[in-house]
Amino acid sequence: MKRLERFASAVDRASVRVGESAAWLYPVLVVVLIVNVLLRYGFSLGLIELEELQWHLYAAAFLLGLAYTHVSDKHVRVDLVRGRLAPRTRAWIELLGSLLLLSPFALLLTYYSVDFVALSWATSERSAMPSGLPARYVIKGVMVIALGLLGLQALATAARALLELRCPEKE
Repeated sequence: MKRLERFASAVDRASVRVGESAAWLYPVLVVVLIVNVLLRYGFSLGLIELEELQWHLYAAAFLLGLAYTHVSDKHVRVDLVRGRLAPRTRAWIELLGSLLLLSPFALLLTYYSVDFVALSWATSERSAMPSGLPARYVIKGVMVIALGLLGLQALATAARALLELRCPEKE
C-alpha cells in the first residue's frame, strides 16, 4: 500500500508541476494575441508566424494542463449526482472510471501517437506555409508527453481510489 501511495504522490507532484508551468504559457499567448491584433489592424500587417504561434501556445498549454485538471479535481464531472453519493461509491466510480475509461483512452492515444510524432521529428516537420513556424514536430511531441502524463494521472487516481476502498478514512 505504501508503494501505491508513493506512486500516486509522485505522479500528482509531476502533474501539478507540469500544469503550473504550462499555465505560464497563457500570459505569453495573450501577449502574442495583442501583438498580432495591433500589427494586423494597426499596421495592416498579418504574420503567419504569429498565427501559428498562437495555436501552438494554446495547444501546449491546454494539453499540458490536462493531468493538472484531473489531479486538482477541476475536470468535468456530474457533480449533481456525485455530491449525493457515499464516499465508498465515489471511490468505486473513480477506480472504475480511471481504469476502464480514462487510462485506456490516454494510453492508447499515447501509444498510437508515438509513430506519428516520431515521423514528424525524423522529417523535421515544419509548417506548410513558407513563412510559418519551422518546428511543427515540437508541438506534436508535447501531445505525447501530455497524453502520457494524463494516462499516468489516471492510474494515480485509480491507486488513490483503491487505497480509499482498502483503508477508508474515518469520517
